[in-house]
Amino acid sequence: MRTSYSNLNTFKQCPQKFKFQIIDKIKAPRSPEALFGSSVHETMKFMFSHDPLFPTLDEILGHFSENWKAALNRTSGLAQELTQIYEESGRGMIKNFYKNNPPWNFSVVDTESHFEVLLPDANGQTHILAGIIDRVDKIGDGEYEIIDYKTSRRLPSQEAVDVDFQMSLYHMALLRRWPGTDPAKIKLSLYFLKHNEKISSMRSNAALEATREAVLKTIRDIEQKTIKNDFPPIVSKLCDYCPYKRICPAWKHLYKKEEQNFDEAKLQEALKEYFEIKGVASKNEARLSELQGVIKSYMEANKLERVFDERGYYISKKIQQRFKYDFDKVREILTAAGLENEWQKILEADEKKLKLILKTLSPALRAQIESHRVLAKEFIVLTSSTKPVK
Repeated sequence: MRTSYSNLNTFKQCPQKFKFQIIDKIKAPRSPEALFGSSVHETMKFMFSHDPLFPTLDEILGHFSENWKAALNRTSGLAQELTQIYEESGRGMIKNFYKNNPPWNFSVVDTESHFEVLLPDANGQTHILAGIIDRVDKIGDGEYEIIDYKTSRRLPSQEAVDVDFQMSLYHMALLRRWPGTDPAKIKLSLYFLKHNEKISSMRSNAALEATREAVLKTIRDIEQKTIKNDFPPIVSKLCDYCPYKRICPAWKHLYKKEEQNFDEAKLQEALKEYFEIKGVASKNEARLSELQGVIKSYMEANKLERVFDERGYYISKKIQQRFKYDFDKVREILTAAGLENEWQKILEADEKKLKLILKTLSPALRAQIESHRVLAKEFIVLTSSTKPVK
């Protein structure tokens, strides 16, 4: 599989969005935030270019304004006032950055650097992870700093930066580009332009191995869901910014047309009565079960993950799975790893005990054991909310 950090991150945020965007290739307009970020990144690249002199601050600001105006031509509906706010914000970020980071003070090796990381899996297949690094500086003898620009408002903690998935991938990319580089001499920095703040971290070999395993696990998940064509939506605050919200099975019922057919009217009646019964503690369980049957049938027939009544109350469909482990395989793996004591703790083949032990194992060993679990049971449950969505 050929993929990227962006694609993997999209899948982890919401498999349904991944399907719309990556598999179905449904085009969607880029948000103003994304266009703004691209314009700033392009300007940062221009700032550190020199042929033979670095551009002046006026030239850099002019370059940003031109890029921002060009970006606006690729969108519509952005108010003039908001357009100016974005431009003023970008110019302010760039001025502050330039003042504190004059480009001639840095030994920039590359900007907008394309990379590919090769990741072989246990089945002998090699996956390709591609991407672009904003900037790479040489900061000493055999020492490098990877810099990624951020235009977001949120300033993360040092702990979050120390485990940032994207920067770990960049570390792996630099090692592939220059294999002789000492991994301990690669500095990873996130530069938050809005706050004019840089937060740096390093990576251990163990952290990089954990990242490698996490990537391969995500790729396996994608491959399995592709075979089953099973990409469930994950409802979160990010839904408000998703361009696929109106066609998403977790939301599209909320955007239904005004004309209601018989099935829709029947659903609304079922939803109304469902919530009335739920409001009375534990009564009419039999009727609730019947109503769930009506609602489930509608959701399955229309391929929906959530349905909404006229007040905005909604019911969600959730798949619950129960797995069982092949304990003969578990014993072989733990014994081969010299962990006979751990096996003794689960001699009775207790699933709960095994789950506790899994938390103490390395990512690689945990993934190996989990590959031998089998789906024992899968069923659908409905969850409801009387807090209307906006």
